[in-house]
Amino acid sequence: MLNMAEGLARLEELAAHPVVATVARAFAEAGRDLAIVGGPVRDALLGRTTHDFDFTTDARPDEILALIKPVSSVQWDVGREFGTIGARVKGEQVEITTYRADSYDGVTRKPTVEFGDTLEADLTRRDFTVNAMALRVPARTLVDPTGGVEDLIAGRLRTPIDPAVSFGDDPLRMLRAARFSSQLDFTVDRETLDAIADLRASLQIVSPERVQAELVRLLQTDDPVRGIRVLVETGLIEEFLPEVPALRLEVDEHHHHKDVYEHSLTVLRQAIELEKARHPDAAPDVPLRLAALLHDIGKPATRRLEPGGGVTFHHHDVKGARLARKRLQALRFDAATTTVVTRLVELHLRFFGYAEGAWTDAAVRRYVRDAGAELERLHILTRADVTTRNKRKAQRLASAYDDIEGRISALREQEEIDSIRPELDGNRIQEVLGLKPGREVGEAYRFLLDLRLDEGVVGEDEAEKRLREWWAARG
Repeated sequence: MLNMAEGLARLEELAAHPVVATVARAFAEAGRDLAIVGGPVRDALLGRTTHDFDFTTDARPDEILALIKPVSSVQWDVGREFGTIGARVKGEQVEITTYRADSYDGVTRKPTVEFGDTLEADLTRRDFTVNAMALRVPARTLVDPTGGVEDLIAGRLRTPIDPAVSFGDDPLRMLRAARFSSQLDFTVDRETLDAIADLRASLQIVSPERVQAELVRLLQTDDPVRGIRVLVETGLIEEFLPEVPALRLEVDEHHHHKDVYEHSLTVLRQAIELEKARHPDAAPDVPLRLAALLHDIGKPATRRLEPGGGVTFHHHDVKGARLARKRLQALRFDAATTTVVTRLVELHLRFFGYAEGAWTDAAVRRYVRDAGAELERLHILTRADVTTRNKRKAQRLASAYDDIEGRISALREQEEIDSIRPELDGNRIQEVLGLKPGREVGEAYRFLLDLRLDEGVVGEDEAEKRLREWWAARG
């Protein structure tokens, strides 16, 4: 809840910051208006830490550059055509933008850049009222023409103008509504939600890379589930990630199974909790969070209603991995992220066989080998995938996973499991069997690797003997 007195005191602190004071003095001496705008003002009022120094001014780009040069160590003007000049002041990065009064053609989200003359007009063209506040400096006057303070107090997201017009100008703002809902723990107001539902198809003019970037920012928040619910409720997610709403499987009166959509959201939340508990200082793990959200997307395509009321989802892990790869590629995720998420989705069921009966050391080795570099993520995902309300079952699964992690640690100490290799390399295999490089050498290598996984270290002589026996048996 916003405490206005405390919020205003934090605005005073923001205005007194050495970077802000330095820039404000330079512009005031030149007779130019200057204001801190958007996120820094919002976050100061909410008591959140901010490292952004975003300013807006009535000065045009050339004059901004001239004014900022004497008080900065470096400047850049890559955003000059949009009115933005960047600089480094007292070791901090700042951006200063001329008042804008852009117009849009509705065909692309690229505006026709037009510079404005007033701060108030500039603020009304921004995405949400809570981001449409400014603090004039050095005067320290709060400017809030669209009711941003009231919306902060109410915990509400609302556009400064008619949402149909705002989202029509820039459809990416619809995705930002979901992201800010999670980031600020705010509710999106009904008129805004309705506009998103009505205009969701306009997201198609936004590039996949931009959509992906907003999805990543949403997943990096502490509770992305709130934003995902906004996306599903409005139907916007159908435009770029339809596999998620497809998890809301219909349940008839004769066949019963858990709600896969709600289960997936719970897994996402639990994965984030475990991620923070195990790696408290690490950055948000987006590949893990994507895998948690998508781990069951193969279920709709593999659901089978069985006689007697049972429901099966055979091989939904394999199907889900294929679907995840295709979707992430369409959203232009990099190859590394796509590979990690796909592998986790494919492996997420592997552990549950362990819980049903003790694995041999060989099975544990294979589990580690197949997970590879993603073993820690797989630990988290598998633990998070337990959402049963049956406390006894949940405790049994947790104990089983404690056991397998303990065995993995023991095997690592004994055999350096992360670097398991056959006792004979490819060159030695060729010498022993009189082969040239080719497919048969690879098959022999895999035979020896399985031998190592099944029996551990047997020694080079025994490995060579077994290799010759295997080769002879092949004829």
